[in-house]
Amino acid sequence: MRTLRFRSPREDGAAAVEFALLLPILVALLFGTVEFARAYNTLATLNHAAREGARTLAVTKDQSAAESAARDAATSLDKSKLTISAPACSPSQAATVTASYPLQLHIPLVLSKTYALTGQGVMRCGG
Repeated sequence: MRTLRFRSPREDGAAAVEFALLLPILVALLFGTVEFARAYNTLATLNHAAREGARTLAVTKDQSAAESAARDAATSLDKSKLTISAPACSPSQAATVTASYPLQLHIPLVLSKTYALTGQGVMRCGG
């Protein structure tokens, strides 16, 4: 014999209300995770580009070649927004290249802001 269970009419929409209360938090958490991963990837790309520029500057001592090498290494970034700084180096100094990029982070209902990310590469300047 089957027994029938009856629910109280007051509990009919409880799950829907709880889901509606938690949904914005879960969406913000999901978008936050994705945006953090995107920012981390951009920072890794900037560091790689700056290292490539510093290597080129240390070997050739040519500032324009170093900037070009850094731009070429930043394949996933918009080249028009990328800023490369490669000051001249001498054998007694270190070759330092800095790459900067503005990154727009957007998390619905929480954050929408532009951050300036910077990567730096330093190598001993060849003599």
